[in-house]
Amino acid sequence: MTEEPKVSAKARLDELLERVRAIASTLPDVVWSVAVPSHKIIYVSPAAEAVFGKTDEQMSKSFSEWSDLLHPDDRGRVLEKWEHATHGAPFEAEYRIVTPQGGMRWIQTKGRCATDADGDVVRIDGMARDVTERREHEERISHLTRIRSVLSGINSIIVRVREREDLLRETCRIAVEQGGFGMVWIGLLDAGGREVKVAAHHGFAPDVPGELKLPAGGSTELQDRAGCRAILDGIPVIVNDLARVHPHNELRRLAVKRGYRSVIALPLIESGATAGVMIMYAKEIDFFNADEVKLLSELAGDISLALEHIGIEERLKFLANYDPLTGLPNRALMHERLTQRLAAARQKQVHTAVAVADVKRFRLVNETFGRHAGDRVLRELAQRLRAHGPESLELARVSPDSFALVLTGTRDAADIATTLERCVGGALAAPFLIDGEEIRIAMTTGVAVFPPDGDDAEVLFRNAEAALKRAKRAGDRILFYQPEMNARVAETLILENRLRRAVQEEQFVLHYQPKISAVSGRITGLEALIRWLDPGAGLVPPGKFIPVLEETGMILDVGTWAIRKALIESRNWRLTRGGPLRIAVNVSAIQLRQRDFVDTVKRSIDGLGIAATHLDLELTESMVMEDIEENVRKLQAVRDMGVNVAVDDFGTGYSSLAYLAKLPVNALKIDRTFVDTMTRNPHSMTLVSTIISLAHALDLKVIAEGVESEEQAKLLRLLKCDELQGYLFSKPLAPGEVQDFLMSRGGGTQVESWIA
Repeated sequence: MTEEPKVSAKARLDELLERVRAIASTLPDVVWSVAVPSHKIIYVSPAAEAVFGKTDEQMSKSFSEWSDLLHPDDRGRVLEKWEHATHGAPFEAEYRIVTPQGGMRWIQTKGRCATDADGDVVRIDGMARDVTERREHEERISHLTRIRSVLSGINSIIVRVREREDLLRETCRIAVEQGGFGMVWIGLLDAGGREVKVAAHHGFAPDVPGELKLPAGGSTELQDRAGCRAILDGIPVIVNDLARVHPHNELRRLAVKRGYRSVIALPLIESGATAGVMIMYAKEIDFFNADEVKLLSELAGDISLALEHIGIEERLKFLANYDPLTGLPNRALMHERLTQRLAAARQKQVHTAVAVADVKRFRLVNETFGRHAGDRVLRELAQRLRAHGPESLELARVSPDSFALVLTGTRDAADIATTLERCVGGALAAPFLIDGEEIRIAMTTGVAVFPPDGDDAEVLFRNAEAALKRAKRAGDRILFYQPEMNARVAETLILENRLRRAVQEEQFVLHYQPKISAVSGRITGLEALIRWLDPGAGLVPPGKFIPVLEETGMILDVGTWAIRKALIESRNWRLTRGGPLRIAVNVSAIQLRQRDFVDTVKRSIDGLGIAATHLDLELTESMVMEDIEENVRKLQAVRDMGVNVAVDDFGTGYSSLAYLAKLPVNALKIDRTFVDTMTRNPHSMTLVSTIISLAHALDLKVIAEGVESEEQAKLLRLLKCDELQGYLFSKPLAPGEVQDFLMSRGGGTQVESWIA
């Protein structure tokens, strides 16, 4: 019997390998084997071309044929897993590759280690399959789940929230926190229809774009502006790769900078018209597809419906409390607010005035030009009254042609009348334009004052309307409920008119009171004091007209005139041995409050040929402390010009030492009330001594005003006061008397400055 030839082990192994290769070649997954540690490719099945986009022959060339395909965002993670596998760990990973054709695929790979007799890893065998379809399906489900979560959360908010701002703010927050959109921005269209103003946002801080400008009609940029297109076309707009589109606005630039790649803009519709837009950004490229857009459009529709309902509620609430024509509070709301103001006025014990102003013969405007023209006049009148009234003014429309004005914290009847004249008179100063034709209107005003004219809103309104009726019958422009108030107002208005004429005709003059060195007795400077030389009444005391100048604002012109006049007159005053005279001018609180205060001082000095170092400005302590930070800035700017600054009436106001130490001032003036009582009141003496010590510690000079006796002067010298001013040395002098006084006191001695 013939014996069959023996088959070698190698032949059997080759046969087995061939059989495995044949099986592997039929599989849709890639079978692979890589030697360790050389990374030599032992085997790659033919499915490589379908999975990796490279043939098995290409993949067999080197390990880098595979590693170079790894997506940059996944490469580090996958190669780290491979490194662990070369030391015996299983190799399992899902990752992205970029094929040679430029496509992206998801790959799932599993591999196991083969070891030699010593247990060292010599080979890793495994399989790789294309799971792109599964991953995309999972991502679609994930996207839709996120969006459904947002939809559910926002619908829950819609049921509870009744305020527009709260709804939009919560919508943005839920879209970011539950939907994972990262950045969400909602803007509402302005009344002009050309700008979209931010209404809510989340994920933008701290860089929040405030607006989105719509391009002009026919702009070629529109196709790349998702938000603008959504508003103008009224449909959702998607950009699924922001990096490929030029950023035309700050929203787009910020999104790209922060790594966002997809955006959807959803129009918000109210009453059939586009009212705004909701813009949502996602990190992923191609995030938004038809399914997402369908759900997000449903979301935008729900928000739009909620906004429409809120708008209806707001409109009803508005009509219940406001006048629809002017937008002002109506009578009911005014009563409510006045009641609140009166409660505060009782607590603070201050006056509150209620004025009812009626447009004279307004019926003629409607009959002549039509109702629409009359409505335009009323709207503009309301705007003018608001613009010319004080910040605290409460304004309402209480009948077809009447307005109510509430003024809080007024001092007296004259103050009320001046404020109303400024508000109503300012509103009526310019004519109203109707169809190219100018018309002028007039108003009659009745005023009631809390507490004398009533203790509650209803009584005050009734008495103000009663005063209005009397004013109409009498033909007066403004009338108070109490006759005695009208008498005081008339007196004040007459004085105000005389003062206006005085400003125009320059009836004011300056008198000058000398300042004397407490040590040497020499003249160190002069303080300019304003006087009114009324042609009919002679010199009018400052206490009678200065408050009216301040209330009416005329002090601004008079104060500027005083600085310039004092410097001009002082140019001719010299002692026999020469030397500059320092001239001090008082500054009012209203002057200091002006934004252009520093420029006004500079303009007053310019062109006179006099150095700014000859001028001193005196301000009261309470005035400086009114807005300390801003006043420090202004006074420092004045000091930088060379002008010196003194704090007048020191000790009568309140200032902390911390602020006093940093005030840019040169001197303190002790108020005359302390000087007057220091010889008989130990407390006044202590206070004067303390002020002098404090000033010297801060390197400031001290001036005592109101010195009228030798005893006062002697005590002030003992306390080391620097300068003295008062009737003991001289009354305020008319300009013609100053030079004679300088010669009689100076005796040819050079004037010494009281500022170091």
